[in-house]
Amino acid sequence: MTKGYDDLGDAIRVESDGAVRIVTMNRPDALNAFSDSLHDAMIDVWGVLAADEDARAVVLTGAGRAFSAGGDVPNFQASYDSLEVRRRGMRRAAELANNMLAFHLPVVAAVNGPAVGLGCSVAVMCDLVLIADTAYMADPHVSVGLVAGDGGTVTWPFYMSMLQAKEYLLLGDRIPAVDAIRLGLANRVVPHADLLDEAVKLGHRLASQPSQAVQDTKRALNIHLQRAAEAVMPFALAAESESFATDDVAKTIAKFTKKS
Repeated sequence: MTKGYDDLGDAIRVESDGAVRIVTMNRPDALNAFSDSLHDAMIDVWGVLAADEDARAVVLTGAGRAFSAGGDVPNFQASYDSLEVRRRGMRRAAELANNMLAFHLPVVAAVNGPAVGLGCSVAVMCDLVLIADTAYMADPHVSVGLVAGDGGTVTWPFYMSMLQAKEYLLLGDRIPAVDAIRLGLANRVVPHADLLDEAVKLGHRLASQPSQAVQDTKRALNIHLQRAAEAVMPFALAAESESFATDDVAKTIAKFTKKS
């Protein structure tokens, strides 16, 4: 049975502004970290949007003060404890990336706050990225004991030099908004108060472009990323799955548990 917007649950919100659909990751109290419900909704939303014949462009943002904090702490423990949970998580990670890269409409990311780990990967898999002047990006997979399997290893070498990609993935440093522009992870910095309005305006500009031309130009460009994903992600996700069983991840879980 084909899913509709009402089937996506509370973890995601979809609103219409003419031909633009505004998709909001909606776990503000958890900084839009990827719980199972949000992960499932983010996998499914691209098919629902593709079935919306009136949609011509999408804006993706986060509720509250973050775009997305990435992985959900309870899932760390579950993945450490269970091989089957790890395997399922890696399958879902691949499905999310594949669904985003294959999606035909142009997507504008409105990075309203921190975009970390999987949140950063989701942001830069969009087609245009606006970032608030108060926001930052980071991919700290390695710093918490995980292989960076589900995004940065695929996309970052297309946006910056391989040496820069290695520096920021291996060290996990925060990337302030102005440096995200310099590195090629975002298109422009926007004052936080104006971010969503500017992203929706950009969405309307994309929606007004000739539809077949804009959609198939996007598809042609994304073939580069899809081929990279096909080559890189099977190894990277298998290696990330192994990471979850290591002592380094156990230390990360203990640190997170102590903080909470």
